[in-house]
Amino acid sequence: MRLTQGTFSFLPDLTDEQISKQINYAIANKWSVNIEYTDDPHPRNSYWELWGLPLFDIQDSATVMFEINNCRKQHSNLYIKINAFDNTRGIESCVLSFIINRPSSEPGFALMRSEDISRNQKYSFHSYAVEKPEGSRY
Repeated sequence: MRLTQGTFSFLPDLTDEQISKQINYAIANKWSVNIEYTDDPHPRNSYWELWGLPLFDIQDSATVMFEINNCRKQHSNLYIKINAFDNTRGIESCVLSFIINRPSSEPGFALMRSEDISRNQKYSFHSYAVEKPEGSRY
């Protein structure tokens, strides 16, 4: 199963050249960029680990690509994504987010069903990855 979160998630993985072009697009729009990684990609997990500090006022994509490559070396078998933030409206809102690295095996999710009051059915997702201890999920 292939995780589909963020922009470009239904396309094949982006090449470094394509990632660099997306970063240039963010820079041209004066967006701040950050790099995040996780071993728990549950759709409601919005607390991915931040790689370094957010990159404000960068002038070229080479700076971001350098940080991406360092993050890939350190966390080669985890999910890594790029986020771009726009603060032109006085708030920091995410305007672009896409995955740039995936583990070699993506175990996916299970749909859990439970019965509630008056025989109502409730559904939730369970990530197969969290069945292993943190740090050894992939």
